[in-house]
Amino acid sequence: MTVRFGLIGCGFISSKHIQALASCEEAKLAAVSDLQEARMEEMKQYYLTMSGQEDLVKSYQDYQELLKDSTVDAVIITSSSGLHAIMAKAALLANKHVVLEKPMALSIEDSNELVALAVQQQRELMVCHQLRFRPIMQTIKGIIDSGKLGSLYLGVASLRINRTLDYYTSTAWRGKWASDGGMLINQGIHVIDLLQWFLGDVQTVYGEIGHFSQVKETEDVALGIIHFQNQAMGMIEANIVTKPANMGYSLSIFGEKGTIVLNGPSLNQISRWHIEGEDTKLEELEQLLENRMEQVYMYENFIEAVKSENKHVLIDGSEGKKALEIIFSIYQSYLAKQTMSYPFPSFSTSNMNRKEESES
Repeated sequence: MTVRFGLIGCGFISSKHIQALASCEEAKLAAVSDLQEARMEEMKQYYLTMSGQEDLVKSYQDYQELLKDSTVDAVIITSSSGLHAIMAKAALLANKHVVLEKPMALSIEDSNELVALAVQQQRELMVCHQLRFRPIMQTIKGIIDSGKLGSLYLGVASLRINRTLDYYTSTAWRGKWASDGGMLINQGIHVIDLLQWFLGDVQTVYGEIGHFSQVKETEDVALGIIHFQNQAMGMIEANIVTKPANMGYSLSIFGEKGTIVLNGPSLNQISRWHIEGEDTKLEELEQLLENRMEQVYMYENFIEAVKSENKHVLIDGSEGKKALEIIFSIYQSYLAKQTMSYPFPSFSTSNMNRKEESES
């Protein structure tokens, strides 16, 4: 069985999904949707070139028309952040399986609704935290779960990058709380997801943010302190004001019996790998680092789940919202000026606008 996909949103990020689809034998791009005809044609041609296929790929300017197409089994949603939840709900109600780009939603309520709707409709909902599928990350997770690091003490996620004013002014929805979310949601969510995946469920979060730009609403600097249920602690420090250009990302795990630290432009460098009683095999680790096919592995997992009655995606809505809830906790902690305890029932990034309005 070949899973036939429809792509909703033909912007920059969609090309990564096209590349992955073209590499999966049991996947086929059947349709695309975007308000701009030129972008649809570009993605169609890109797919045909990458896959070597010559089958017709249909175009729909209205994504609702794509959802009515009975030849489409699953949809990939890569639209602007504020539309993710709306489009994913519509897709699930149309009985389509869904691959949903991050963030899955901009509110806790929408996230919970998507989780419940996927169960109700008996459809697969995959949230794109593809770094979990990267072999080096799978190896680290296995080491932690096996107990080789002993008790976990501390995890640190760092984001030090640059986003210019042109980045935010080039597209109307960027940099706005209601339509874009914030810096942590858009630039930091993947490393935060890994931090949570490695260290476990969260107990409390305290956060602060700073905003300096006059051309956007969202934060430029963010700090978070996390207490995990297993008594480990976590720290998030992130900014988009690093001069003159990106320094990159860092993820550090400190345990009773070892330390693992990744850094670099895309967490593609090892600066510390020490496990008590084990020799560090750098050549094997370098081979793992070089394998960057996580997007393909994510799609293979999704296709397997769609085709099987007793298997499900590894990163469903419940897993996908965990990083989002940490970020929401940081924002809500900043608003309330207090530590947030889990679970808390309600939050939307639109709340941040009301904070700004009350101070003006």
